[in-house]
Formats: sequence, structure tokens, C-alpha cells
Amino acid sequence: MQKPSSDPISTDGHGHLAEHSRFFQRLNRRYEAEMPLLPPGVPTLETMRQTCDALMARGHDLGAALRILRQIVMARLIHLDCECQAPLQDITLPVTHLAELALDRACAAARADLDSRHGAPLGPDGEPVQLWVIGMGKLGARELNVSSDIDLIYVYEHDGETAGLPDGRGKLSNHEYFARAVKAIYGLVGDTTEHGFVFRVDLALRPNGNSGPPAVSLSALEDYLLVHGREWERFAWLKSRIVAPLDCLATPNVQALRGVVLPFVFRRYLDYSVFDALRSLHRQIREHAAKRSAGHPGRANDVKLSRGGIREIEFTVQLLQVVRGGQFPELRCRPTLEALQRLARAGLMPQETADALACAYVFLRKVEHRIQYLDDQQTHVLPTSDEDLCWIGQTMGVECSDFLKTLDAHRELVAQEFDILLGGDSQKKQCAGGCGGPRASASQAPAPELDTLIEQLPPKMRERVAEWRGNPRVQSLRDEARARLFRLVQRTARWVSEGSAQETAAVRLVEWLEPLLRRESYLALLLERPSVHEHLLHLLGTARWPARYMLQHPGVIDELASDALMSERFVPADFEHELELRLAALRSTGEDDDENLLNLLRRAHHAETFRTLARDVEHRITVEQVADDLSALADCVLRVTARWCWARLRNKHRETPQFAIIGYGKLGGKELGYGSDLDIVFVFDDADDNAPEIYAAFVRKLINWLAVKTGEGDLFEIDTALRPNGNSGLLITSFKSYADYQTQRGSNTAWTWEHQAMTRARFVLGTEDLVPLDDQGKPLAEDQPHGGLHLRERFDAVREAVITAPRDPAALKGEIVTMRERVRGAHPVAPDAFDVKHSAGGMVDAEFAVQYLVLSQSARHPGLRDNVGNIALLQRAEAAGLLPPGVGSAAADAYRVLRQVQHRARLNEEPTRVSMQELPRERAAIQALWKAVFGGAA
Repeated sequence: MQKPSSDPISTDGHGHLAEHSRFFQRLNRRYEAEMPLLPPGVPTLETMRQTCDALMARGHDLGAALRILRQIVMARLIHLDCECQAPLQDITLPVTHLAELALDRACAAARADLDSRHGAPLGPDGEPVQLWVIGMGKLGARELNVSSDIDLIYVYEHDGETAGLPDGRGKLSNHEYFARAVKAIYGLVGDTTEHGFVFRVDLALRPNGNSGPPAVSLSALEDYLLVHGREWERFAWLKSRIVAPLDCLATPNVQALRGVVLPFVFRRYLDYSVFDALRSLHRQIREHAAKRSAGHPGRANDVKLSRGGIREIEFTVQLLQVVRGGQFPELRCRPTLEALQRLARAGLMPQETADALACAYVFLRKVEHRIQYLDDQQTHVLPTSDEDLCWIGQTMGVECSDFLKTLDAHRELVAQEFDILLGGDSQKKQCAGGCGGPRASASQAPAPELDTLIEQLPPKMRERVAEWRGNPRVQSLRDEARARLFRLVQRTARWVSEGSAQETAAVRLVEWLEPLLRRESYLALLLERPSVHEHLLHLLGTARWPARYMLQHPGVIDELASDALMSERFVPADFEHELELRLAALRSTGEDDDENLLNLLRRAHHAETFRTLARDVEHRITVEQVADDLSALADCVLRVTARWCWARLRNKHRETPQFAIIGYGKLGGKELGYGSDLDIVFVFDDADDNAPEIYAAFVRKLINWLAVKTGEGDLFEIDTALRPNGNSGLLITSFKSYADYQTQRGSNTAWTWEHQAMTRARFVLGTEDLVPLDDQGKPLAEDQPHGGLHLRERFDAVREAVITAPRDPAALKGEIVTMRERVRGAHPVAPDAFDVKHSAGGMVDAEFAVQYLVLSQSARHPGLRDNVGNIALLQRAEAAGLLPPGVGSAAADAYRVLRQVQHRARLNEEPTRVSMQELPRERAAIQALWKAVFGGAA
């Protein structure tokens, strides 16, 4: 291609750049009289409808009116784009609306004609049958370019036959009826006449392609996608949308199509198997482009199909959407620019990368439009004329000499990002000339045979993998999946031999993989993402419990791909906001049923738990920070689940429940560990006559949502034994009854051990946390007053009254010591062993000592009233003079060490008992605390 000159295009005094377009010139010569029919400004669906009606009023038939309308609209868009620098959406949306209008009018006309000769098509129960014109690609995404063809698939609801004429003649099968309708619609939209065409129409994406019928029933489509649907078709259906008839869009019938398409496009698990499919599709496109440009160098500058073109941006976005859209519904959207921002918000792409790709996309689409403005040709190849190239640059506000430089910069960025995505974790490299293909991925290396593979393995791996010779799971794998498995093991062995991975971790990986072999997407994930594979091996080598957790919830391993995983901490607001976005996405497609919401909550909870676990085993956060984050996560899950459950409660009597959850034990003390159950008490504060029954139903539903096991596992085990009267009491009580019980008012009152539990009680959520939210996660205005807004303050007052109540110190001491002996008796320990929790000098001794200090001394020492944890309370007690100097701080340090020992033992699935020779200092420190508080030995 010659470099464009820097001479400006000569224009008249008004600078009418649009007039350089030969297409624009022809339109103005031919349709000058019709141009005023389109109201000024950006064409809309309504203004185009008015213009079409006006053209028909002038005597044009529907086909001619639609074609003339298209020419008028194109002239307007060329003017807006080239003269006024209109935003991209102001060009693509009108073209899309034009297609929707044309298809709607054509569909109505075709069906009216066929109905008059054959009667309306009927379903199995005699109901009318809808025809849906499905727009694919850019039409589905509402981003058509000015010379796009439109990719369509015609689907009708049911097989059957038409009603026929009153005399019984004219009946057709629905299949034949809709085939004729498709032909008639094409005649009105796609045929070329003296006024040209409205749109070029392409039906090649329909089931079985050009050899398939022009229209298919919904059941036939479902069968095709289930049995024959190929990976590349998932990308095609990603942007699908019913575009006509417009009156069908508001009917519930269209949900049936969503129920067929969504499970095909978006799989339940993270689906990295599509990488190979996209590589193959992209390779075919590049090979086709290379053949087209052979002997025609100018054709290599295709802004859509060449390296770094529009298609690579679309592929980048669609690949990430298809891989993750099954688990993260907020990623499901059709327009490319919107999808880029959603990917960035989800952390799947740096914001600066999303912005750069968006900028490149807009630039390339604008160039594409200007190429097509020149002669109304469906081409994406840059012109070879210097004058045309200079005109394109000028209409985009770029100097002629800078246009190609800017274009090349955008294409190089796009190509690099696309190659990184398809090449796995390769680092960015400058590609000389910007024409190199995708870098080779480890996933593309040839796989060895099993016997050959075994010979390459280190001893322990060899012994374990040799068992695969007779393993039916391995033998039943598809060839492609087996090759992925062997390449994965081969890479693992190489890392072991290089010293970057432990052989113990490699053996655990083999054991971890075996139960998951039927979920081939995880093999693809690890092979496509070497960094995930590497992090997984490291985690497996640190402790046993992470391996068990990842086996139960294998989808969480994709969290290892995040660069920010180790540097961040749990952010409650972000977690809840993401869940609300996912709920809104499910609601928009009618998928917000209970089962989907249960699984959504579980996936989010498991992923966040795994993030904390990964930071924990890598020693990025302390044991106390682990407990803080897991407790904050539990609070969030309780808030979201309670809000969603109330919204779906059939007999609710108000928009916001007057309700609260009080946490006890580890939840109340913010000391949750992995797999901890939740000690909870439920209360309500509602004067409605039916409140007890309504809130009881609500709590039963809430507990079920939290504890029931689905395919994604469960959330928490719920323990309500600390409610008034324990397991014999009501599942939920009024706040007044709860307060009376705790503060010794009336004949039914709490025991001392329940007051001990109150020292660690905490208000987890209340009415103010349960106000319903809109689709953006913002609280909706409450439409009625309620009494539950001050439950937090009232609970805090009850707790303070309980722990500061006057008590006989000697009697209290005796009761707590007796309770301690009872607990110890339930957990016997051998004489030569030390249980870090239950033995004398263990954690329970410290906890009982703190509870005694709080219940006996907090009336005179306000610093002991706060629920700040055992370590801080021991330090405060010493500072208040309630413990001898050094005893409280030594016990606090010992308690921290014992928590760490317990935590690490549980991570490695080891007993929390050690020999009596271990931890002598810590044991002595807590025994000294016990003696200072209670006297005598613990």
C-alpha cells in the first residue's frame, strides 16, 4: 500500500467531507426528493416507522418503501458520522433499528398473506404458533455496521398444521408454512430491486447450515444443540436475540427459547475447553483471509479479519464470557463495549486493557464504516487510493500522515492481547511487524502414550500413575481429554525434576484429578493456565485440607489465576454488590429460581473462602485475620440470604422484615474457622397478629437455604441451641421475650452458662440490613414504618444489662468451674498428651477465665464489656488490675500461639493433641491465669 499523502481533501467552503463518498453522492442524486421525509437528527425506530409509512402513502409498496428508507437512513448516517463525528452507537443502533423494523414489517406481511391462503399455524392444543426471527452476531448485539449482512435463524414454537380455509382447503404443515414465510420475508428484505436491497440476508448459522431447513421448530433446535451443537456455535448463539416480530417480545412464550439457548452457550462449570475450539476457528479465519489476499496485497489490510482486527476483539470478549458466563451471569451481555467493562469489573481484565480494547474497537469500527461509505460494498479492506485513505483519516479527526500509524498501534495492541489470551500465561512480547501468529501454548504439545509417560515420571508419581493402566475412568476418557491429562502430568513431572514443585504435591495432584476426570473442563483450565497449575501444586504441597476443599469445590481453583489474589483482603461491600449484580442478571433472563440462587450463593461463598484459604497457607494473613475475614464473609452471606429469602416468602406481610440475627460462639466472637457452624438466635419485633407464624416460616426457609446440600454443596450448618429454652424452645421468639429471658424477668430465665455465652454474643444483622435493593444494589425506599430499626441498640442494651448484672462472685466461680469440669469430662485426653483446646492449660481454660472476669467485673470495669475477643480482654483485665502483672499478657500470647497450633493442625488434618513436652510455656501461662482467677490448679 502506498503511504497516503498529507494533502487535505479538497472540499467546498462548508467542508462537506461526506460528499467524498461515492455512495453518498448517488443517494443524494437519486433520492433528493425523499430525504426530507426522515425527521432531523439521529434516526430512531419511531422516526423510521413514520418515514416508511410516508413512503407507502406516496404509493410505494412495502418492499420499495423499506429499500428507499434504507437509502435515506444511510445518507443521514454518513452525514452524521463524517460531518458531525457522531458516537459509534448513533450509527450502529439506527442500522439495527432499521433491520428490526424491516423484519417486523416483512414478517407481518408474509404471515398475513399466508394466513389468508392457508389459515394460521396451530400448536398441539390448537393455540397460535409464533415465529421468531432470531438475530445473530452484530444484529443480536445491536451493533450492525452500515453495510452489514444480517445473520438470521428462524424458529417457530411448535410443529403442527395450519387451520386451513373455512371450506377445509389450503392446510399446510407448520414446517412448510414457515418455510414459505422465510422465502417471502427474504423477498421483502433481501432481494435486489431497482432500489437495491434492505439488507443482505445470511441463514448459514441455522441448524445444519445451508443444508438445513430454512425454519426449524423449537424442539428441533433443542435436539440439534444437544446432539450436534459445536463449540463455535456457542459463540454464535452468545449474541442471539429475537428481533422480530416486535409484538412477540413482550409475551412469555419467548422464555422457552432462552431455556434452550442459555444452557447450550453457558455451561455449569468454568469451561476452558472452548480455547481449542476458538483457536481452530480463528486459524480457519486467518487461513481464509490469507487465501483471499494471495496475489492481492491490498486485501491483507482487512480491519475486521486480519491480525489485530475487530474479530479478535470480539473473540477475546466472547471467549471470556463463554468460559465464565455459566457461573457468573453478570458477564452475559451482547454488546462488545458493554461486555468489556463487565469483564473489567469482574476482575477478568485490567481496566486499562478493557479501556484500550474499547478505544481500538471504536476506532476500527469507525474505519470499517468509512470503508463501506465509499461505495456501499460489504468490505472491510482498506482502500489503496491515497485520496480515499486521507479522507478516512480526516473524517475521523486524524491527520493523513498519522492515520495509518494510529491504526497500526490499535491493531498491534489488539493482536498482543488476543495472543496472550490464546497462548495462556505468556508474557507480552512485541511482535516484529505485528504479523506473528499466536504463541505456542503448552496445551498444543503432543501427548505421550501412558507407558511412555510413566517412564518419564519420578518414583512416587510413577507408582501412582501406573495405577491408571487399569483405571476405568482414565480408559473411558475421550482421546482429546486423555491427551490433556497426560500432558498435564508430563508438565507436572517436569516441574518436579526442575525443583519448582514437590513430588508430594504432584502425587496429591494426581489423586485430586482422578475423581474429576469426567469434568474435562478442569483439565483444560489447568493446561491453558500454567500459573493456575503452578499455584495449585503449591497449595497441595502445603496442607491436606486445601486439597479436600478443592476436591469438593473444584471450580474455586480458577481463583488462582488472579494476580491480586495474594495482595487483597475480603471486602464485604464488593462481595454483596457482585451477588446483587448476578441476581439482576439471572432475573433479566428469567433464571432467578430458588435452585439457581442457592447455587449462586454457594459458588460465591466457596470462592471467597478459597481466596482466604490461599492467603492463609501462603502466610499472607494471620490466624486472627483469617477469622476476621471468614466471620465477615458469614455476616455477608447471612445478610444476602435473609434478604433474598424474605423477598421470595409467599406469606410476607411487609417489604422489610422486622427481624434480627444474633450470633454466638465463634460467629459472635468473630473467630470462625474453615467449616465452622453458626450459633444463631433469631428474634423479631413485629406487632402484626400473624407475625409469629410468618417469621417462623421465614426462619425455616432461611435455615434450609443455608444448610441444604445442592450440587454445589452447602453454606453452613446452623445451631440454634442457644435460643431461649434451647432445643425445646421456639425457633424464633419476639425480642421482648428474648430480652425478658436474658435479664431474669419472669419465671422463665437464662442459666449461668447462657450468660457465659452472652459474653461473646453479637448483633449480626437487623431490619436496616434487609431493606430490599434494586437491580443496581441500592436500597429501595421503605413504604411503611416499622419497629425493628432499633433492634441493634436494644440488643446491645440487653447484653450490657446481662453481663453487668450483680452476681455473687463465689457462686459464679463455683458454677463456671463446675461447667469447666463437665466440658473436660466430655473430652478426655491421655495423661501423656496435651490437647491445645481441652487439656488443663488449654484454650478452654483461658476462655472460661475471661468469661468469669467479664461477668463478675464488667459492672465496675467498662473496658470488659466490649466483645473484642479473648486476647484483647485478657490484656484489658491486666491493665485494670484484675490480674497480676504479666499474667494477662502472657496468657494472651499463649492463647494466640495455641490458636495457631490448632489452626495449622486442622489445615493439615492432624490431631490437635501434642506430647506433654511441647508448648510448656504456653500451658504454664494459661495455668497461671486459671490460678489467678479461680485459685488452685486448672
